[in-house]
Amino acid sequence: MKPQYFLSSFSIFLLFLHCTNTFAQSPAAAPAQAPAVVASPPAATPTQAAAPHGITNVTKILEKAGHFTIFIRLLRSTQEENHLFSALNDSSTGLTIFAPTDSAFSELKSGTLNTLSDGDKSELVKFHVVPTFLSTSQFQTVSNPLGTWAGTGNRLPLNVTSYPNSVNITTGLTNTSLSGAVYTDNQLAIYKIEKVLLPKDIFAPNAPAPAPVKPAPEKPAKAVPEVTAESPATSVDISSARIFTRNLVVGSAGLLASAMFSL
Repeated sequence: MKPQYFLSSFSIFLLFLHCTNTFAQSPAAAPAQAPAVVASPPAATPTQAAAPHGITNVTKILEKAGHFTIFIRLLRSTQEENHLFSALNDSSTGLTIFAPTDSAFSELKSGTLNTLSDGDKSELVKFHVVPTFLSTSQFQTVSNPLGTWAGTGNRLPLNVTSYPNSVNITTGLTNTSLSGAVYTDNQLAIYKIEKVLLPKDIFAPNAPAPAPVKPAPEKPAKAVPEVTAESPATSVDISSARIFTRNLVVGSAGLLASAMFSL
């Protein structure tokens, strides 16, 4: 009985160890058996794929750079500052700004800005903004004249000429060069200039219209004098007729005499 009892006890002990080992391993094995679930990222919507560029604050950039106080004042007083915000948020072509320094404005005749109307001030600011991003290398290939926010035409010419070490700008009234890049981020380029770009449309007086050409006075036709019996011409004609008649008579008499003599 003792050996049999011992074997039964030993069997129960082994069974207990087996169950204990199984229960201990089951929690660790469970994660390995469960399929891994990987959350796939949501598909990009068109808005996410073409997220708009963050709005760049032009006036803050100019304030940080310094020496653009007057140009900043013009941007704000003409509301072109807000126009720039909208354009940089909506435009896919970017912007290029030629920013005159305070010393550039000081070269203008005293009181020049005060004599301009609000519309002229707005046009002056717009004349310094090109509606596309231009890097310094792109000035070599642009076509003249450049279009600006102010428009195009003979009264608003803006031409650039690129040289190995400089970029020259002319308006017909202003001749200057870029003196450095203030800011660039592949959508906005701000270049410093030392002269204000003056458009002819504002600062060149319009040529007066040519005076109408007066037709040349017609020369009066010479009056032909009326021939009368008392006029000298009539006298000349009568005298001539008398002389002719007399010569005719004399000639006839001479011929008659010659004929009779020959007989």
